Amino acid sequence: MDMHQLQKHDRFHIRQKQKLMVIRYHVYADDGQGQPGDLVAYIEEKRLTFKEHATFYAEESKETVLARFRARKVEELSSAYAVLAADDEEELGLFGKKFGKSFYRSTWVLDQEGRERLTVSERSQKMAWFRRIWKLVPWPGDVEVPFFWKYHFDFTRGEQVVGALEKTARLSDNYLLRLDDDEVDRRVALAMAIGLDALQYN
Repeated sequence: MDMHQLQKHDRFHIRQKQKLMVIRYHVYADDGQGQPGDLVAYIEEKRLTFKEHATFYAEESKETVLARFRARKVEELSSAYAVLAADDEEELGLFGKKFGKSFYRSTWVLDQEGRERLTVSERSQKMAWFRRIWKLVPWPGDVEVPFFWKYHFDFTRGEQVVGALEKTARLSDNYLLRLDDDEVDRRVALAMAIGLDALQYN
């Protein structure tokens, strides 16, 4: 799917699968009936690699690069990632985590040149606290027990909600990305969405 066609879509289904130390994501455009349609992006990286970079391909064969993100140091953000075009030179945008605000509720920002900044934050303050308490529970054998409740993020510009990432399943990492703003580069938004799963520690 070319960039022009990708930009026309406003609903994306994201499916994450893990195998040993490798994380895979399949991203599908919505078929118009609320179900996954055509595959538009495929990501496969080692878990530790995600902290530094990730490459988005247009197909599972990994022949066509769609975009990449790479870690960048930005003074106001605790972690930041530049989203790059397939040529690895053009910067499409940037996303990063706001450290102070994320103590209470995970809060990220998404920047595109010439566009007003988007804030991406957990929808429910109560659920944000619940997630943090859950991670502090001393489970037997120091086993990390998955968080079974659904939680969601809203994309806002000022006071206006212009998109959302919603967890659609309790026992698997399946998400629906909704974008109601045509100016948001879909490659940047998808990178942000993948980052919210792969890079979300609190």
